[in-house]
Amino acid sequence: MSRLKTIFCGTPEFSVPVLETLKNNSDIELYAVVSMPDRPAGRGKKLTTPEVAQYAKDHNLKLIQTENINREEAFLKEAGDQGVDLIIVLAFAQFLGSKMLELPKHGCFNIHTSLLPKYRGAAPIQYALLNGDKQTGVSIQKMVKKMDAGDLVHSSQVKIGEDTTGGELYDLLKKEAAISIEPFIKSLIEGTITYTKQDETQVSLAPTLKKNDGFIDFKNQKVDVIFNQVRALKPWPGTFCFLNNKRLKVINIKKESSSLKAGELSIQFNTLLVGCLDGALRLTEVQLEGKKACTDTQLLNGLNNKNEEFQINPKGGLS
Repeated sequence: MSRLKTIFCGTPEFSVPVLETLKNNSDIELYAVVSMPDRPAGRGKKLTTPEVAQYAKDHNLKLIQTENINREEAFLKEAGDQGVDLIIVLAFAQFLGSKMLELPKHGCFNIHTSLLPKYRGAAPIQYALLNGDKQTGVSIQKMVKKMDAGDLVHSSQVKIGEDTTGGELYDLLKKEAAISIEPFIKSLIEGTITYTKQDETQVSLAPTLKKNDGFIDFKNQKVDVIFNQVRALKPWPGTFCFLNNKRLKVINIKKESSSLKAGELSIQFNTLLVGCLDGALRLTEVQLEGKKACTDTQLLNGLNNKNEEFQINPKGGLS
């Protein structure tokens, strides 16, 4: 089999290692890279090129930046005329329509960061941690119109440590995704690829997370649930509670034994200790709105009114 004429669709930094692996694979001819347009980013709202698009520019790869690839009629016709063999998608942030799905000879394949059919959706990394899973992985599935529902052609497992954060798991799966693409391509080239239907009875969803999903409800949750919430949503969207009606970002926590009632706060020994349904958590690293991140002890030492009574507010400014 000759080299596979391939289109890669991706946008963020997470996708770059896979793109680099494809570029360096002798069985792949990178026909084009498709990414999202430049966006304002950062405090200065400076127009910023997505990492995948920047990589394509830096390596003189054909690049299409578009809000909707399905509307790029000229590109789709040209790709069809050129006989594109394969489309690989990772963190693209667009759905592929029928024309794209039917374009390549071998089909479109999506790399997903869970062991499908578990955690279909936009936030599989976070949901694996929220649920306290001991392992997750990378799946490659042949794309169909229904999201993340295609036949599986490859999967590999990644272990999750007890303290693994969302950011750390992100990095592990980024590496695993780049590794997993090689055996998939080899099986396609050698004609040994197998297609396994997903078990629809085992489907679970991982919908997009919002900032308010980071609110910690000490009064109604157990220690492990909150512990998993904090590590899963680190660094984004982050977790928070309200200390005397001010938003307090919770960066790191530690499990503690205590007889505190759920939602009750103790500042004994100059620490922030909060009761949960079945124990307590010390908020070891925090950031009060308007201030820099610090330890709980540093925060308490820095507050002006030493006689002030402190409490964790149930909802703060949330409705």
